[in-house]
Amino acid sequence: MQTNMRREIDEIPEAAARLLDSSAKALTAAGAALRAKDPAFLVTIARGSSDHAALFLKYAIELTAGRPVASLGPSLASIYGAELKLGGAAAIAISQSGKSPDIVAMAEAATRAGAVSIALTNTLPSPIADACSHPLDILAGPEIAVAATKSYVNSIVAGLAVLGEWTGDLGLKRAVAELPNRFAEAVKLDWQDFAAELEEAESLYVLGRGPALAIASEAALKFKETSGMHAEAYSAAEVLHGPVALVGARFPVLALAARDAAEASVAEIADGLSEKGAVVRVTSARAAKANRLPFVGTGHPITDALALILPFYGFVEAWSRSRGLDPDAPASLKKVTETR
Repeated sequence: MQTNMRREIDEIPEAAARLLDSSAKALTAAGAALRAKDPAFLVTIARGSSDHAALFLKYAIELTAGRPVASLGPSLASIYGAELKLGGAAAIAISQSGKSPDIVAMAEAATRAGAVSIALTNTLPSPIADACSHPLDILAGPEIAVAATKSYVNSIVAGLAVLGEWTGDLGLKRAVAELPNRFAEAVKLDWQDFAAELEEAESLYVLGRGPALAIASEAALKFKETSGMHAEAYSAAEVLHGPVALVGARFPVLALAARDAAEASVAEIADGLSEKGAVVRVTSARAAKANRLPFVGTGHPITDALALILPFYGFVEAWSRSRGLDPDAPASLKKVTETR
């Protein structure tokens, strides 16, 4: 019997196409607002998978628009009542449900402070939409499984589309327009060989650099959520500054490399960990010793990283079921988490 999570993973290409078609005017308007504001910096407001989407957009914005991006702790507004000076900034708030009180409070504070505020949400109308000057419906469609998949991807697609409109980057705009087709290829990839290497493991590392680090963070969370598997995400460079001490024989490592400037370094580190006896899988043809996983190239260094999450989602859903678990209903979790 197909799980809701598997069904929602398979819907990602269609959901992305729907977003780009039906929300085109709103995406263009948000990009125009950023162009008019010309913000000196941006801030993001999110938690969980949405925060991993925000991390992806942080790298994309810094690499494309050259503006620094900082993640704000939502408790700054909801608990501490801090008033931040954001008059020269733009804010991106991401919430699937659109109603987590601390996310809403921080978004309201950013708008009140004069920031151009953009809400990326799967729920309109919603409190987060009311809190921001430019609410964007990511149009992922109903997501029943507790673990977010298509809403995570569509949040990033929406952010990248806005970024393309803001900067006028034609290469990025073309790559975003092609994402539904690339997703349709990526969702069919099979990573199940990695499962045999996890059977006796109690923990693993997921590595990435740049936008792929955001994908690694999302992957590590999904291991915990769906499979009760302890996983930690690290920069492929940062892992050498201490965490590598835990890597020994048969320690599993998933190294996520995109076709970007960091690919060679991620592949080199993956090979180095393989030499230590770790069981390493890497999404790069540049690796000599680490075992390779199939991937779909998108022709753009930013969107290339995003396509990596689709085969991972398919893998982790199947891995959860193989452990006798229900990926639709992880223990102790619920679909909407309302933190204050």
